[in-house]
Amino acid sequence: MKEKSVFHVNGYAGLLGVIIMLLLGAYLIYFGSTNDSVFMVVIAAIVIVIGLLFASSLTIISPNEAKVLTFFGQYIGTIKNAGLYMTVPLTNKMSISLKVRNFNSSIIKVNDLKGNPVEIAAVIVYRVVDSAKASFNVDAYEQFVEIQSESAIRHIASQYPYDSFDDDAGEMTLRGNSTSVSEALKAELQERLSVAGIEIVETRLTHLAYATEIASAMLQRQQSTAILSARKIIVEGAVSIAEDAVSQIEADLGIKTTDDRKLQMVNNVLVSIINEKGTQNVINTDSLE
Repeated sequence: MKEKSVFHVNGYAGLLGVIIMLLLGAYLIYFGSTNDSVFMVVIAAIVIVIGLLFASSLTIISPNEAKVLTFFGQYIGTIKNAGLYMTVPLTNKMSISLKVRNFNSSIIKVNDLKGNPVEIAAVIVYRVVDSAKASFNVDAYEQFVEIQSESAIRHIASQYPYDSFDDDAGEMTLRGNSTSVSEALKAELQERLSVAGIEIVETRLTHLAYATEIASAMLQRQQSTAILSARKIIVEGAVSIAEDAVSQIEADLGIKTTDDRKLQMVNNVLVSIINEKGTQNVINTDSLE
């Protein structure tokens, strides 16, 4: 099934022709009845019937709307141009909206790539681009979009972990790569919905979180990872400061210290910098060697 155009002409010209035919039929009936001419009356009836048939083919199409025409159960074409048109008589005309629509999925629970239960939801922006497929390939394309969208969201969410930690650096995640995940969701939805003549305009994640049963534990893990990363930076800075301090003392004061004394000085500097609590000054009366 593929969309195609159907014969249609300007509706205003067609309406004028219908009015002329009806007036002509009325005149012929009057003329035939006045002159007792059965032939004229029959011709008038035929003209009126033809005029009514063409009148039944008049259809109004709104902007961003399509009319799908079937003739005794057979699809014959679609009219997409807005306005008044006259087309094939005795056809069934079904309206299909071509406007951009939004579908907000409900929050669903699914396991991510690592088996962690997460809650996820998305908004799907779509429109009909093939009225024939939307009308005849699926039962109800709106429900088809909803069901396929939720199925695609579940599948995409199971392909990526919610978040990555130090051992998974560089891995694509749901939280850290939401744009890429949305693009993957769009591509999968487009493949699923092409059979219904649907074009996916945009997809965006609207909700993403760990499920309530593991949210507290995962939050603690994230906090621990952040603390460890911060500690690592602090230690690296403290070591550098301690090394500079020892080198400056030896250079400025000309004091040569033993390795044990250097180790003690480095240890004191590290403790002062890394310790979160305030330090107490201790005066060492021992002479430097």
